[in-house]
Amino acid sequence: MSKVTKIVIIDDHQLYREGIKKILEFEKDFEVVGEGSDGDEALALVKKYKPDVVLMDINMPNVNGVEATRRLIEANSNTKVIILSIHDDENYVTHAMQTGATGYLLKEMDVDALIEAVRVVAEGGSYLHPKVTHNLVKEFRRLAEVSTNLKESGKRYEVRRPYHLLTRRECEVLQLLAEGKSNKKIGEKLYISEKTVKNHVSNILQKMHCDDRTQAVVEAIKRGWVDVGQY
Repeated sequence: MSKVTKIVIIDDHQLYREGIKKILEFEKDFEVVGEGSDGDEALALVKKYKPDVVLMDINMPNVNGVEATRRLIEANSNTKVIILSIHDDENYVTHAMQTGATGYLLKEMDVDALIEAVRVVAEGGSYLHPKVTHNLVKEFRRLAEVSTNLKESGKRYEVRRPYHLLTRRECEVLQLLAEGKSNKKIGEKLYISEKTVKNHVSNILQKMHCDDRTQAVVEAIKRGWVDVGQY
């Protein structure tokens, strides 16, 4: 029997919480053990139930999601936090992740993204909503171009696929990860199953010595292994 992931949902909109709960409870290995409407309740529920994952709204009365996450980390909690937000701006994302969150989802997420995020974060990885990853990559590219232009005017971004390290298919998957595609979308794009995509991602992380897909994308961009020019 697979391990059950205990989850707490924190959001000040009851209808939204109930919708998220219904989605999660369709998964046999998920159990929603508590719900709350602000950061204070989040801290109390984590202390009481010791969940594996907290889905934390970023904007709430009293104590907001980012502050509650900071307090959880300071209390040495083993609970992982996924921020729920309407903001896809890289400043919000960076601040939330620096505070200690290991996931960031936009409230416009689809069901697959929600379930995948909870599983990835519960297993110790990080997860960013594909649109957020896309915006971070664009910002990284902008900063890289500024830096390059200051050093060598006119120098173009050159892609060097890491065929010495990854297979051709793994390079294709890495490129699509950098474009912010979910496992499901990558499978549709390459005409392979979602399970096969997960196997490719695991191989990529192992070969690149990265803990999660976000770290792999950042490392790939730094090394010039993916094309960021098309978006």
